[in-house]
Amino acid sequence: MLKNPKRLLMAAVLSIALLGSSIAMADVTVGFLGGFTGPSKNLTPSIFKAAKLAIKNVNNQGGVLDGQKIILPFADTTCGEAAAAVAAATELVNGKKVVALVGGLCSGATISAAKDVAIPGGVTMVSPSATSPAISALDDNDLVFRTVPSDIYQGSVMARLLLSKGIKNIAITYVDNDYGKGLASALSDNFTAAGGKVAANQGHKEGKDDYSALVNKLASSGVNTLVVIAYANGSGKTILRQAVEAGGFSQFVGGDAMVNNKLITAIGSDKLRGMIATKPGRSDSNGAREFTRLAWKAGINPTATFAAQSYDAAFLLALAIEKSGKVERNGLSKALRDVASAPGEVILPGEWKKAKALLKAGKPINYEGAAGSLDFDPAGDVSGVFIEMGVYMREGSFIEFGQVK
Repeated sequence: MLKNPKRLLMAAVLSIALLGSSIAMADVTVGFLGGFTGPSKNLTPSIFKAAKLAIKNVNNQGGVLDGQKIILPFADTTCGEAAAAVAAATELVNGKKVVALVGGLCSGATISAAKDVAIPGGVTMVSPSATSPAISALDDNDLVFRTVPSDIYQGSVMARLLLSKGIKNIAITYVDNDYGKGLASALSDNFTAAGGKVAANQGHKEGKDDYSALVNKLASSGVNTLVVIAYANGSGKTILRQAVEAGGFSQFVGGDAMVNNKLITAIGSDKLRGMIATKPGRSDSNGAREFTRLAWKAGINPTATFAAQSYDAAFLLALAIEKSGKVERNGLSKALRDVASAPGEVILPGEWKKAKALLKAGKPINYEGAAGSLDFDPAGDVSGVFIEMGVYMREGSFIEFGQVK
């Protein structure tokens, strides 16, 4: 028996409409490229939680475009070999078909993922924590950005801080990768230019069990202050422990990747009395205060290293997708620049509904983030503030001493 042709036509039209609706409402996939294992694994959880908080704030206030929810699949670069970073980026870019990436977290992983996968795939990356100066020089088709300042700036801040405390002679050891070499070079250049002396400057390989020969060589320089530019869960912890045991130094200094409370737990706050460190921080701004409120409410420590920068990276990408008006890789980096800079009405962390309404009305916006202003320069870099960190003996934790001027 022949079926009713009118009913068949109506069913086909309904089916097409439903299919179109399901396509329109499909999830928007933004990837998170992080070091969940390896030397930076103690830093990664809070960074990931902050990115997820930003996405949650977006999804809970209507989502992007026509109500689509953003999902945030992740992959592990290990912050080690370049091959692992490339494999992780390939999984997200080619496998999950992400429209953009938060990350990578470590500088070497970010560079490898960008050069081999993201840039060829036309994928915009925003790193909250990759600080190597080499990232600024990437031939990236304006696809690689970061919400954290370059180590060229951190090196000058650390040099200023040490000299302000009367420390004029130092020995440096750095992990032999893009991060370590970049920060050590910036520190050495700025410290010596300002009248300080670098008595020893020695790289080291990650992942060794014994650095005693290195520690002894550095101590033989005769200085009291050892600067360790490495990872709190990797070579940095081992070198610091062996330096404490050897007794050749009385003052220790660390870069941002050393700022983790598990380092103090492993070595002992009494043994690290007087340790100095620097890390990117948050400006004294409305955006920082609003992020602090949102973070504590979500059970996230707003002062966790790179947490504010991670929130900004994820929220900015959501704003860029909304601004572009489509879920496509092409054109996203231009939209990112548009929403991050003046002119435009100021948007603070969490103000998704406000941003969405303004963009829908065709009005410009200017995101002032958790970490501060995020006006990207031609290289995709931002300025920022750095915080002096010290060891809180009673709690066995790092504590903020304030912004380094």
